Amino acid sequence: MTIPQTMTCVEIAEPGGPEQLRATIRPVPSPAEGEVLIKVAAAGVNRPDVVQRLGHYAPPEGVTDIPGLEVSGTVAALGDGVDGWSVGDALCALVAGGGYAEYVTAPVEQCLPVPKGLSMVEAAALPETFFTVWTNLYERGGLKPGEALMVHGGTSGIGTTAIQVASRLGARVIATAGSAEKCRACLDLGAERAVNYREEDFVEAAKDFTGGKGVDVILDMVGGDYIEKNLKSLNRDGRLVNIAFMKGAKAEINFMPLMLKRLTITGSTLRAQSVARKGVIARAVREHVWPLIEAGKVKPVIFKTFSLDQAKDAHELMESNRHIGKIVFQVAE
Repeated sequence: MTIPQTMTCVEIAEPGGPEQLRATIRPVPSPAEGEVLIKVAAAGVNRPDVVQRLGHYAPPEGVTDIPGLEVSGTVAALGDGVDGWSVGDALCALVAGGGYAEYVTAPVEQCLPVPKGLSMVEAAALPETFFTVWTNLYERGGLKPGEALMVHGGTSGIGTTAIQVASRLGARVIATAGSAEKCRACLDLGAERAVNYREEDFVEAAKDFTGGKGVDVILDMVGGDYIEKNLKSLNRDGRLVNIAFMKGAKAEINFMPLMLKRLTITGSTLRAQSVARKGVIARAVREHVWPLIEAGKVKPVIFKTFSLDQAKDAHELMESNRHIGKIVFQVAE
């Protein structure tokens, strides 16, 4: 495979609105030891990309400033010490940055084969979202078959993934969303109950869904005044897992339910974790979730695709919250 010296990518001119995203030309990166160079076919757009563009989520030290946390494509070159992959192999990968580009490097531990039956666009929508859902629901949240899960933001990329994976693995799912259309989408994906939070109190809905007990696990990306409401929504020994704070990371909370119901509050971010830790997550996702995808039981929900020179439009759509599922850049045919 012939590798060019330069590539098209998207950079953030300066912190600010979607108009700060611009296509530019940069050198093609070289894979370091233990890395692969990927010729990108498609790249997922995620909420952390928006936060980075706003200037609130800097990449880890030594990571490119080019945004983008997940890609699909083919192996273009192998760094020293890489086994198990060959040039031309199709894969998808979690990256700490650099996904909005024609080429990106990724640690081999964070690469997975494209599941059978999926397109490159669909495969690009997997790593960031599925890694996040798995580690937070099952490793941190300890979700078990038969338990009740409440998913906030049910039609986001995270939400559509969480509803599908949890319901297929035996949990009972209640989801929140902001419109009747989005609630119907949650039900179609496998939720047993969908709550329009603009019209209904999700605390009461959670109690009604569980016969007054409360849900066992909550996956929340909202924060703010949801935090105290979440504590009220949980069953005894319930677990609240926070993965973002779209309504703010600060709140005035009555913590007494934490003691009385023996609750656990936890959360994580994925980007800053070590390559070794992400490799552990990748192996668990391949073992437990890839078979569900290849069996057609779970599938990423793609809302719309854009080209790299439409990055502004992609971020405007993300911030509008009109989408159901994932937004993806189609980088190559």
